[in-house]
Amino acid sequence: MLRKSVLPRIVLIVGCALFALPFYFMFVSAVKTGTEASLAPPTLFPHTFAWSNFADAVSYIPFFLYALNSLIITVGATIGAVLSNTLIAYGFSRIRWPGRNIVFYVCLATVFLPYPVVLVALFDIFGKLPSFGIQGARSWVDTFLPLIVPVFGNPFYIFLMRQFMMGIPRELSDASRVDGASELQTFWHVILPLTKPAVVVVAILAAVAAWNEFLLPLLYLQSNEKYPLAVGLAFYTQEHDVLYNLLMAASTLIVLPIVVMFLLFQRFFIEGITVGGVKG
Repeated sequence: MLRKSVLPRIVLIVGCALFALPFYFMFVSAVKTGTEASLAPPTLFPHTFAWSNFADAVSYIPFFLYALNSLIITVGATIGAVLSNTLIAYGFSRIRWPGRNIVFYVCLATVFLPYPVVLVALFDIFGKLPSFGIQGARSWVDTFLPLIVPVFGNPFYIFLMRQFMMGIPRELSDASRVDGASELQTFWHVILPLTKPAVVVVAILAAVAAWNEFLLPLLYLQSNEKYPLAVGLAFYTQEHDVLYNLLMAASTLIVLPIVVMFLLFQRFFIEGITVGGVKG
């Protein structure tokens, strides 16, 4: 019995150590001096801690400008993902209509569709949409709109929300309709508050994806002052001398908000994944 409980823990500890190893080297490189960071083979522990690298990294690139762009994109994309995917999942789980399951299976099958397949078509669509008066823009290209506006739902988010909503008793929806509530009121006041764990999971996944996104901003944004951190850091290192310790310090600052967010909401994240994955 003891062996059965110890072995899984050993495997988990080893797995966690392997996943944490890149973060360790990133942080260690971030606090090394420039000379030590360029040594080969690299040192496993810094001889001198250069904490000033973090302050230098902020001035090494237009960090706050890129961070503001990343924040705008992340907040907008997260709100759009939560609203759109929860509404779609509500239609698949709580409303009865002909062909519902077939359409859901088709939607779920799109998770296997490689995103580059639709990139050209989406770029053409966004290039023809009006800019709604955005200064200096003739279309959605070179604006944050293609990165924020949820044109299509995410099949994984829809599946997760649908499974969670199907575990909610239908009597709650029926009771709200008897009281005269519309479908939208039932969704907003009855179902959505009960799906908070799943909503938090979708919000975390969408926020992490938007914060770390590199390909889409690189495709749709064409102005340096609109780049998020991921793209701005890559372009800046191509145009200037690469100081690896400052590069790692900036990378550490980019990763830090994601780690903090997960630590704050990990209870909701685990609950939403486990409960939403088995219900329905």
